[in-house]
Amino acid sequence: MSADTLRAELAKVAIGLGAPAGTAALLERPRDPSHGDWATNLAMTLAKPLGRKPRDIATDIVAQLDVRAAGVKAVEIAGPGFINFRMDPGAQAEVLRVVVSAGAQYGRVAPTAGVAPVNVEFVSANPTGPLHVGHGRQAALGDAIASLLEARGQTVHREFYYNDAGVQIENLAKSLWIRVAQAAGRDAAIPEGGYNGEYIGEIAQRYVAERGTPDGGVLDEGVAAIQGGQRPADAARFDEMRQYAVAALRAEQDLDLKAFGVAFDTYYLESSLYTDGRVEQTVAALTAAGATFEEDGALWLRTTQWGDDKDRVMRKRDGTYTYFVPDVAYHVTKWERGYRRAIDVQGADHHSTTTRVRAGLQALGIGIPAGYPDYVLHQMVTVMKGGEEVKISKRAGSYVTVRDLIDWVGRDAVRYFYLMRKGDSQLVFDVDLARAQSEENPVYYVQMAHARVCGIFRVGEIDRAAFSADGVDLSVLVEPEEQELIKAIGDYPAMLAGAAESLEPHRVANWLLETARLVHTWYHKHHVLGEPAPIQQARLVLAKAAQVALSNGLGMLGISSPDRM
Repeated sequence: MSADTLRAELAKVAIGLGAPAGTAALLERPRDPSHGDWATNLAMTLAKPLGRKPRDIATDIVAQLDVRAAGVKAVEIAGPGFINFRMDPGAQAEVLRVVVSAGAQYGRVAPTAGVAPVNVEFVSANPTGPLHVGHGRQAALGDAIASLLEARGQTVHREFYYNDAGVQIENLAKSLWIRVAQAAGRDAAIPEGGYNGEYIGEIAQRYVAERGTPDGGVLDEGVAAIQGGQRPADAARFDEMRQYAVAALRAEQDLDLKAFGVAFDTYYLESSLYTDGRVEQTVAALTAAGATFEEDGALWLRTTQWGDDKDRVMRKRDGTYTYFVPDVAYHVTKWERGYRRAIDVQGADHHSTTTRVRAGLQALGIGIPAGYPDYVLHQMVTVMKGGEEVKISKRAGSYVTVRDLIDWVGRDAVRYFYLMRKGDSQLVFDVDLARAQSEENPVYYVQMAHARVCGIFRVGEIDRAAFSADGVDLSVLVEPEEQELIKAIGDYPAMLAGAAESLEPHRVANWLLETARLVHTWYHKHHVLGEPAPIQQARLVLAKAAQVALSNGLGMLGISSPDRM
């Protein structure tokens, strides 16, 4: 019997005792397995509405519970009113039949009709260089969050926001101009704030091959202007270089993401917010709403009215906008495109942005709810290799790239290591550990557990794909290691739901590691093949269910589940 059955029986008893309609029973695994399989504090939550002592309510619940229907073998009342349940092993094992039958759909729910899609925006890197390891963590988080929401029946739209406007893009174009000049034999230095990686030189070589070198006078004037902190006079050529560099780096980032197994439904350009007039429209709307004021030649937004510690400049004295203004305009487009829930996965350095963007959206007064969008902020990544921190990639010039990590340890290890810790915690990526083919390497350990249960079918020459649990007596699965593994497999849907609700993919990684430990323990302690027929068949069902659950969990994180290692 499933936990849902027990919850339903408890709710029925509670309502029969006078509890309000809709009362639900919370079931949790006891920290100490000796206390049973499930525990509930239902009696304690009913004490106030029923006006009775929790322990007395617990006594009545136990007396009226249909233990057979609930699959309960034994029940006891503990402390002030907790109720502990020990499930019938055969009833508990019935979940395996559900798992084997559901296969790849185990843990997933059908799409919810009539619910607006969710927009999950992540990575959203400036197209100024290859993706660094922080972008990689964001890619893994965003993709896994989207997959979790999809598994819970939501329609999800993955979006990449290209920051292809602003000072950094200007510096990118200046860097390319200087690299082109260097290729033509000029003694010129990359400007302060520019980009020094080898990739800029590669782009310069391609640019010259395709577009040619600017006229000598034009080239030299541009170098002088850039070194003086200005733009080249030949605006058309400079803009051409800007567009060329952005396109080249967008293509490179797309290749990085493809190597990482991440795909997007939409790529939204920040520059389009200016060309379409959306930034100006948003500023005008905020001004019309009385949410702005002018001071010292700048235009300010009254963000303190929506929880900020001080008001913020929107338009600087020179007429340019601060970075959060296009962000407000961009999120208006999300709302207008029908995304009633938007989730932004960003680095922790964007913490202050959340308040400003939400304040701008509220100030517009167009019906966007407070707290829109949701933010998932992640800490950065420290890469260790050979016992030392790695800070520089030869190609990128000043940081380690996602492609470096993939080349060193493979996509699966990179994904798992990025997701094995909560996003807002610091992450140390140990390259040597991620490479190791040992039990200390968590992704290897999990994948080995999957391969081992697959191997049982291969050695036994049993068609795993066609194997069915129909007619198999599962009540013979009474060994403690079997029961613990069954519980973990049965907990997968609830774990998945919790991870989706909290936007915390690391819960899946934790479940995978613990379930793999239980698989390895069971595998070493109990034989499957060569046992009496009833035991062999039941253990084959357990092996198949473990394979399905592990494969589904790995897939949720974008990680492969090999049949052999």
